[in-house]
Amino acid sequence: MAIVVLLAAGALLALVLQSRYDIDREARNRSVSVAQTFANSLGLQDALRSPDPSAILQPLAEETRKDAGVDFIVVMDTNGIRYSHPQPDRIGERFVGTIEPSLAGQVHTESVDGPLGKEIQAIVPVTSPEGEVVALVSAGLTVESVTGIADSQLPVILLVIAIGLALATVGTALISRRLRRQTHGLGTQEMTRMYEHHDAVLHSVREGVLITDGEGRLLLANDEAGRLLGLPDDAEGRPVDEVGMDRRMAELLLSGRVATDEVLEAGDRLLVVNQRPTRPQGSAVTIRDSTEMQLLSSRAETARKRLKLLYDAGGDIGSTLDVVHTAEELADVAVPQFADFVTVDLADPVLKGDEPGPGADMRRTAVSGIRSDHPLYPLGSLIEFLPSTPQARGYGTGTAELVPDLHDAPGWHAQDAPRTSAIVDYGIHSLIAAPLKARGVVLGVVNFWRSQKPEPFDEDDLSLAEELVGRAAVTMDNARRYTREHHLAVTLQRSLLPQDLPEQSAVDVAHFYQPAQSGVGGDWFDVIPLPGSRVGLVVGDVVGHGLHAAATMGRLRTAVHNFSSLDLPPDELLARLDNLVQRMDQEGDSTPSDDGGVLGATCLYAVYDPVSQNCTMARAGHMPPLVVAPDGTTTISELPAGPPLGLGGMPFEAMDLHLAEGSQLVLYTDGLVEERSRDISVGVEKLRTALSHPVRDPQASRRAVLDALLPGRPADDIALLIARTRTLGPGRVAEWDVPFDPSEVGAIRAHAAGQLEEWGLQELAFTTELILSELITNAIRYAAAPVRVRLLRDRTLTCEVWDGSSTAPHLRYAATTDEGGRGLFLVAQLSEHWGTRYTPEGKVIWAEQVLPAAGSAPS
Repeated sequence: MAIVVLLAAGALLALVLQSRYDIDREARNRSVSVAQTFANSLGLQDALRSPDPSAILQPLAEETRKDAGVDFIVVMDTNGIRYSHPQPDRIGERFVGTIEPSLAGQVHTESVDGPLGKEIQAIVPVTSPEGEVVALVSAGLTVESVTGIADSQLPVILLVIAIGLALATVGTALISRRLRRQTHGLGTQEMTRMYEHHDAVLHSVREGVLITDGEGRLLLANDEAGRLLGLPDDAEGRPVDEVGMDRRMAELLLSGRVATDEVLEAGDRLLVVNQRPTRPQGSAVTIRDSTEMQLLSSRAETARKRLKLLYDAGGDIGSTLDVVHTAEELADVAVPQFADFVTVDLADPVLKGDEPGPGADMRRTAVSGIRSDHPLYPLGSLIEFLPSTPQARGYGTGTAELVPDLHDAPGWHAQDAPRTSAIVDYGIHSLIAAPLKARGVVLGVVNFWRSQKPEPFDEDDLSLAEELVGRAAVTMDNARRYTREHHLAVTLQRSLLPQDLPEQSAVDVAHFYQPAQSGVGGDWFDVIPLPGSRVGLVVGDVVGHGLHAAATMGRLRTAVHNFSSLDLPPDELLARLDNLVQRMDQEGDSTPSDDGGVLGATCLYAVYDPVSQNCTMARAGHMPPLVVAPDGTTTISELPAGPPLGLGGMPFEAMDLHLAEGSQLVLYTDGLVEERSRDISVGVEKLRTALSHPVRDPQASRRAVLDALLPGRPADDIALLIARTRTLGPGRVAEWDVPFDPSEVGAIRAHAAGQLEEWGLQELAFTTELILSELITNAIRYAAAPVRVRLLRDRTLTCEVWDGSSTAPHLRYAATTDEGGRGLFLVAQLSEHWGTRYTPEGKVIWAEQVLPAAGSAPS
C-alpha cells in the first residue's frame, strides 16, 4: 500500500506539472492564432487608416476576444500606442510588452505583468501589401485563467487515485482470502507436518520417483530411485546427464516425452519407466524394477532399436528445406539399422514444388546402401513403374506393400526382367515399398531392400517402415511447399524489381540483386527520373522473407514511385512512406501474414541534381551510403539514421551533399555486409576498402564489391546500387532573373528564343515562348518575387519558372465568357509533361518538351 501511495503521489505531481506545461503552451499557441487571425482580418488596415481607428477597432476587438476565448486583444500602432483594450481607459496608453521583434516582421510571445495582471501574450505584425509593418496586434490570456484550467483537472486526478487505492486494498484482501482458501486454513506448523508425512511416504515406497525441470536438472529423487539408478547422494540439483545414470535413461529424461511402461536396461536391471510432463515445465518419472522380465529382453532390444531408429529419424531428417537433401537423409538414416539398401523415388513434379497427379513418373532421388555396386536403378533415373509392381500399387493406394520373397513376385519381375534378375542374383531377397503420404497427397515411394539378413521383412517391419516414412513424409511435404513458395517468391520479387532502368542523364548506374538462399526477402532498388534532369535513387529492405515480404516490397516500391511523382523532398517522402507502412500494418491485424510478424522496412532515398551537383538524402533505419570521390577516396556518409518505416512518431532528417562530377554514390542493403561470423561494421569497412579505387566505372566497382563481399550461400537478400554522377554543363543550362514587372516578359521571351537558336532548337521557339509567357505572367500576377527562369537542354527541353510563393497552381477549364484561366491549360497542351515542385524559398513550375529528332541527343 505504501508503494501504491508513493506511485500515486508521483503520478499526481507529474500530471499536474505536465498539465500546467501543456496548458501554458496551449495558451501561447492560442494567443498566436488569435492575434494572427485578427491581424489578417478583412477591413483591419482600412480601419487603421480611418480618422478614429479606436472607434472601429475597440468593439471589433472585444467581440473577437469573447468569441476566441482570450482575455484581451490589443491593436496598436508601430510606437506601441493602443487603439483597443478590454479596459477602455487604457486606450491611448503605451502597450506593456516587447514590440521590437514584431516590428521586424516576427511573431513574438512572452509573459509580462500587464494591466490585467500576469499575462501570456503574443504580438504579431500587420503588414501592408508592400510588406511594410503598419501596426501590431497582441492577444493573450492571464495566468490566472490558465491556472484555473489546470486546477479544474485536479479533482478528476484525485478521484482516479482514490479509486486506484481502493482497488489495491480490495485486491490485497481478495488475494489473502484466496491464499487461505487454497491452503485450507493451514498455518505454518500444519504445513510443516504435512511435508514431513509426504517425505516419509515418498522415501518408503518401493517404486522410484524422479522429478526434473525444463532445463534437465534433477529436482527430486527418492531412495528407491537412487538405489535402482545408482545415484550419488548429491544428485538433486545437478543436470541429469552428470549424475552417472545410464545413458538411455538420461536421454529419456532429457527428451521430456511421454513414456508409458517403457522398458530400459540399466546395468543388470530391467526397468519399466513411466514419464509424464508437469507444469509449467519438467517431467515426473516413476521407475519399477522388472528384472524378472529378462525373458523379454530380446524383444525389448528390438523395440529399443526401432524406437532409436524413429528417434534418430526425427532428429536427422528435415535438417533443411530441400526436397532432395531430405530424401537423402531419409535413405541414410535407415541404412544399415533397418535395411541394407534404401531408394527414394519421388514424383517428378514434387522436385519442382508442385503437387503430383495420378500416374506421375518417378525420379530416383536418393540411393543409400551398404555397398555401391548394386544393380538397382541409378540415381536420377526417371522410372515408369508398371501397375503390377508394388511401387505403383503403393503410390496409387497410399498403402505400404510388403514383398517377403522377391524370387516369387511376378508382378515385380514384369517391370524390367533383366534388372530384376540381376537384383535377385545380387542377393537382395525382400522388399517393402512404402508411399510417402502427407496431408492426403502421395509424394513418392520409399523402397527398403534386405540382402544380408536371411530373414525376410515381416509385418512388424512393415509397421516400422510405415511409421518411419510417415514421419519423413511431413518433412518432405514441408520441403516441397517451401520449394514452391521460394520459386513463387523469387519470381514475384524479380517481376517487381526494375527490369530495365529508365533512361536519364544524371548518373551512370550499375546494380545487383540476389535473393537469399533460404527464402527470398523484400530488398529492392530503383532509379527514378525526376523533372529538371534530376534523378531519384532508392534502396530498401522489408522485414521478413517469403511471398508476404516480396508483395510488401512491391507495394512500397509503387508507393515510392507515386510519392516521387509529387516531387517531395526525401525526408517528407519517407514520412509519407512511414504512414503508409503503419496503415499496412493495421490492415494486417485483421488478415495476419503467415509469419505473424509486425510489418516494418528500412529505406534510403536520395535525389541528385546534375545542374547544382547537389544530392539530398534521407534514410529510415537503413545502412548509411558510401561516397567514392573521383580520386578513389571513399567515405561513409554521416547521414542521420532515422527510425525504420512503420514505427511512427519520429521525424526524418535530410542532408545535402555536394558531389563532384564522377563521384560514385553507393547504396546497398544489410545482406551485403552482414554475416553471422563477423560484425556488421567489419563488413562496411570491407565494402569501403573494395570501393577505394580511382578512375573506375560503376560496373568495375560492382565487380570489385561482389568479389570481396558476396557470400556463397546468402542468408539474406542482397541489393546493390552504384551511381556515378554526371553534370549538365553551362552550355546546356540558361537562366535569367525576371524583374517583377509584366512588361519584362517580352524581353525574357527574346532571350529564350536566342538561346534556343544557339542550341539549334528553333523548332521549339514558338511553343517555348508561349509556355514562358504564361508561366512568367502567372508568377508576376499571382506569386511573389523573386522570379527566375531556367532552360535545361537534356533528353528533353525543360522550362522552369521559379518564384517566391508556395501557392499551388491548378489546371481548370475556363468558361466561354471568362477572360482568363486558360494559361495552365495551354501549357499542358503544348508540353509533354508539366508540374510543380516546392523549394525552401517558394516553388518551381516546370514544363518539358520533346526535342526534335535532329537534336534529340544532347551535345
